[in-house]
Amino acid sequence: MTLWHGRFADGPAEGLLAFTVSLEYDRRLAPYDLVGSRAHVRGLKRAGILSPEDVATILAALDHVGEELESGEFAFQPGDEDIHTAIERRVTEIAGDAGARLHTGRSRNDQIATDLRLWCKDQIIALGRATVALQEVLLERASDAGDSYLPGYTHMQRAQPVLLAHHLLAHAWALSRDVDRLLTTRRRMDVSPLGAGALAGSSLPLDPDGVASDLGFDERFENSLDAVSDRDFVAELLFDLALLGVHLSRIGEEVMIWSTEEFGFLKLSDSWSTGSSMLPQKKNPDVAELARGKAGRLIGHLTGLLTTLKGLPLSYNRDLQEDKEPLFDAVDQVLLTLPALGGLLATATFDVARMQEAADTPTSAAVDLAEYLVAEGMPFREAHALVGSLVRDSIERHVPLVELVEAHPALGSAALGLLEPGVAVTRRTTPGGGGPKPVAEQLSRFRQRLDVDRERLATL
Repeated sequence: MTLWHGRFADGPAEGLLAFTVSLEYDRRLAPYDLVGSRAHVRGLKRAGILSPEDVATILAALDHVGEELESGEFAFQPGDEDIHTAIERRVTEIAGDAGARLHTGRSRNDQIATDLRLWCKDQIIALGRATVALQEVLLERASDAGDSYLPGYTHMQRAQPVLLAHHLLAHAWALSRDVDRLLTTRRRMDVSPLGAGALAGSSLPLDPDGVASDLGFDERFENSLDAVSDRDFVAELLFDLALLGVHLSRIGEEVMIWSTEEFGFLKLSDSWSTGSSMLPQKKNPDVAELARGKAGRLIGHLTGLLTTLKGLPLSYNRDLQEDKEPLFDAVDQVLLTLPALGGLLATATFDVARMQEAADTPTSAAVDLAEYLVAEGMPFREAHALVGSLVRDSIERHVPLVELVEAHPALGSAALGLLEPGVAVTRRTTPGGGGPKPVAEQLSRFRQRLDVDRERLATL
């Protein structure tokens, strides 16, 4: 029996039910549906709509259903098109006439929107904590890296040497923005839709403010049409996860590049690598590759939902059922990817000698030569052109840059120290830069930022 059977002379076709059913994936909302139903029942009691006896009977039935669901004893029926229908059907079986009053003043439209917001609020906490855990790995590796350095790249060409700690913290700071986005998304979704009904509220004296408080929402809806049709919070969360996925993909991409024989900057642990079914010598960075690949999946989920939402008139439309599968999958995939990348990074070994050898080419200090000339009074554009011509001359004539610098009257032997191995990285002294002093300050500031984010998550 459907929730809407009274309007129809005939029952729904099997094909219709097969096409519209969502129970296979929305059953994960069961705990939140129970929580929302209990709050709704208590609100009906405060409004004088349900007697204390009916309230006690329904609450006991909801508890019983919760136990059945948790133990796996709950028996789903062919007519259970979604978890909300299944729970109400079972409550009515247990509580009789009292159970039939559970849905008073409520629609599946505001019920589903409430359940999904509650689920999202909890998942954001889990996502935030998992992201912080990966940041902690990056911080630990950065702290352990000491004065190790490597080439920094632009356009995938060696540019300037930076401390390894600086490079790792670049990823960690990006993840901090992800945590902040998740938490601000959570704040915006902290609005209860329960009491909006199908689209226009109810003639019954409902208590949406009390129900919102009971459920831990910061506030209740202001407009019932908006309340049941709003999926901004799903789109926002999918955006947050897509961008987080992009950041994880960038980490994965660098792991893949660094672990190639051509680069040789990083060696993967056996426990976080895979082999080849054919090639005995292979050691593959599958975790990094999957982190990169899943970013496309996450972007696709966001794009798909936005396309679904763009043409919907107010208020609720069944199209909105399509919000859950991409959302659930996006959350699942990110919660798998974060600890996997953390495990990979925590156990990888950096080949510091290989990194530093790559960073110590004389051309990596080219900008330092230009800045030396600037300090001597030469305009920067002139200094840039002079050093650029020396680099070109070195390449074309196969003459070591060191010899050309020493022979040039504007540079000479006084500038040769800038080309010594390990010197260029120490000259990055400006705040936020890649040298030892600013990186030491950055490590301290990042630890403080992590403490703040841990506290923000702990208070939710």
